[in-house]
Amino acid sequence: MNLYIHTIGCQMNVYDSEQIALRLQAMGYQQTDRQGNADLILLNTCAIRDKAEQKVFSYLGRLAELKAQKPSLIIGVGGCVAQQEGRKILSRVPFVDLVFGTRSLDRLPALIHTVQAGKGPVVDVDMTDTLGGLAAAIPESAQAGICRFVTVMRGCDNYCNYCVVPYVRGAETSRAPQTIIDEIQGLANAGVREVTLLGQNVNSYGKKEGFCDFAELLERVSHIDGICRIRFTTSHPKDLSDRLITTFADLEKLCHHIHLPVQAGSDTVLRRMNRKYTRDAYLERIRRIRAACPGIAVTSDFIVGFPGETDDDFQQTLDLIRTVGYDGLFAFKYSDRPLAPAAKFPEKVSEAVKKDRLGQLLALQEKNTFRRNGDLVGTVQTVLVERRGRRLPALEGEGDPWTGRTSGNKVVNFIWDVRGGAGTEPAPGRLVDVTIQRALAHSLWGMPVTGTESTAPGEVDAACGSFAQKMAG
Repeated sequence: MNLYIHTIGCQMNVYDSEQIALRLQAMGYQQTDRQGNADLILLNTCAIRDKAEQKVFSYLGRLAELKAQKPSLIIGVGGCVAQQEGRKILSRVPFVDLVFGTRSLDRLPALIHTVQAGKGPVVDVDMTDTLGGLAAAIPESAQAGICRFVTVMRGCDNYCNYCVVPYVRGAETSRAPQTIIDEIQGLANAGVREVTLLGQNVNSYGKKEGFCDFAELLERVSHIDGICRIRFTTSHPKDLSDRLITTFADLEKLCHHIHLPVQAGSDTVLRRMNRKYTRDAYLERIRRIRAACPGIAVTSDFIVGFPGETDDDFQQTLDLIRTVGYDGLFAFKYSDRPLAPAAKFPEKVSEAVKKDRLGQLLALQEKNTFRRNGDLVGTVQTVLVERRGRRLPALEGEGDPWTGRTSGNKVVNFIWDVRGGAGTEPAPGRLVDVTIQRALAHSLWGMPVTGTESTAPGEVDAACGSFAQKMAG
């Protein structure tokens, strides 16, 4: 039986889709990249923005003809839109067989059995699960890849006024530390070299359950043999502790990059958003992070056009972007979301104004990103090789490029020229020193340091120590 999964949304949805596929293998399902060959199509959805929700129903509409041609095809909708809409999805798209919520993953095989038995359609949006006590499924070595996401907690207790996450993913629930360690050790054994720890607010990991704090969890993960790099997202600024900040200096494997969403640069807007920090408090956290880890890459999230946002408020946001000098950011036009309090706020900003403000913000950040990338030209960066890159017409005859990322999460493309004195050609999972020669809008181009050998996965732990020393210098 063939399974096709279409994922819309964030990194956590990507992780959930991976876990769904691994759980359904036990039922005999194998993933296919062609939905026309599928016996089961699952759509894993996001409700954070209106556009993402629109994509869900647009995609489902395109499946109507396929379902008519193949009545035995099972179509399921999961994730945040499923949790938000529940049974209403069946009224809108009657050929859907299964609706499963954000905390139904471990019940999914049983739900599919029910549909297969002709007892559908089935709706399960129960918010109970056993995340804290269960280890996730581990992929086989051939499927593992080099970089993987690992969810350490679900849900959110912050209730920002624009956000539906607490309503569709529930309250914060942290996984037991040992289940996380076991999962990552299994990934390392399967060949994974970099893990990104995921949560809506990883800074509050373990507080409700009495587990270790997030800084200690990072330290425990850093002791896992085979793992070379550790990343995490997302951090809420109000919960960013001094102890967590110092981990960037103390842990050799922790990458020199932090994603710290701010959403707006105006205290008035931050209060209306219920973000629970001020502009000055946010800037102080940035100062402390950069003091602990000079050269760290900082990225963020912004929302433009929140209800009541004035021209002066928006100018304060642009000023914050200039002041911080972000390496990159994600920015979105505000949209009303069902269940979120801001949907009822007055003083809506027009679509035309939101579009104009988003354009100004992105244009400013494009200059910042190019400048920050340009600062790396002439430096030597250690790159974790991920895969073969896209062939570049301008370099025809020079060989296929490789691609990977720096500790600061910058994409680097390079060609390994054995004829020019470079050693053994790299493979995914190796660490390579690359001299950055050119900065592009969203990536870097470089050449391996002449005469260097790429570091094999088996040597990765020793290499990480020298890598961290180099970054600190």
